[in-house]
Amino acid sequence: MKDNIIVYENGEIEIKVSVDEREETIWLRTEDIALLFGVNRPAIVKHIGNIYKSNELEEFSTCSILEQVTKDNKKRKVKYYNLDMIISVGYKVNSKKATKFRQWATKILKQYITNGYVINREKITVDRFLIIDDTTYHIGASLKDLGKKVFAFSKIDIDLLKA
Repeated sequence: MKDNIIVYENGEIEIKVSVDEREETIWLRTEDIALLFGVNRPAIVKHIGNIYKSNELEEFSTCSILEQVTKDNKKRKVKYYNLDMIISVGYKVNSKKATKFRQWATKILKQYITNGYVINREKITVDRFLIIDDTTYHIGASLKDLGKKVFAFSKIDIDLLKA
């Protein structure tokens, strides 16, 4: 399983979260969401409760309860909330950090709507194709690997692509 890294930066805080490609979401605790938006945890809990109460989102699809072991070896259940909830809360919280988050999220959404795609600068690659005697080869490297001079080289069967 390969994770994608999403970076949210607002000038004061940079958060890198791992996104599981299978689930296509991230999971944060209420403490993490509070840190992200620069408010106290009770405000986040209140907004989550109101989101469920108004049926904006359903708890079974946005909340996951995991067991954690504390420093004193006791088990406790911790609720984690997915990206749908994080975004919904972000549009309700009244703070400067939440405003910056909304501006960032709106910019990403606008890029997607107007362009049909959003460029993830962490995943941009440099790809080239080489044709020798009717055989096509793909040569590629991610931008982060260019300085290391690490490239991928593979043969491409054009007939399979045409089918």
